[in-house]
Amino acid sequence: MMIKTIFSGFGGQGVLMMGVSLAHSAMSKGYHVTYLPAYGAEVRGGTANCTVAVADEEIASPVASEPDHLVAMNSPSLFTFQSKIISGGTVFLNSSIIEARPSRSDVQIYAVPCGDMAQEMGNSRVANTIMMGAFIKKTGIVPAEIYLKSLESIMGSKKKSAAEINRKAFTAGFDFIKD
Repeated sequence: MMIKTIFSGFGGQGVLMMGVSLAHSAMSKGYHVTYLPAYGAEVRGGTANCTVAVADEEIASPVASEPDHLVAMNSPSLFTFQSKIISGGTVFLNSSIIEARPSRSDVQIYAVPCGDMAQEMGNSRVANTIMMGAFIKKTGIVPAEIYLKSLESIMGSKKKSAAEINRKAFTAGFDFIKD
């Protein structure tokens, strides 16, 4: 089993954190993992993306030439990476700011209004965690509890309130996707 995912968006949307949290949780589950970040010099407001590969055996290259999944947090990310996804793959869109849909009919699309959901929760910074809830629910790469424990470990336990809002955000995204 080898699952490759591209996370992409503007700097400041938590795109690299999405990749790190998936990689960390997959390692916690016992998988082999590669994480390859890329971002512009601007950081906030510039472009950012990362590729995460998760496998049950050693991974030869961190480059994901044919990713299974794309998580696009903005329109430029959708237009840049949609053609790279394998036929039958999935595209997760932040439908709060992406009005367009992939031009391909051979991928499954999940439009998650994670930006709007985060605003309703009173914290726009958790849009990425909401998206990860939807992503984890649909892909099943790792169990939700392992993901949440990894997220707490990465974020640190400095603030109990941060752990609580992230858990609520993850649950909102997880529950948004219907079985």
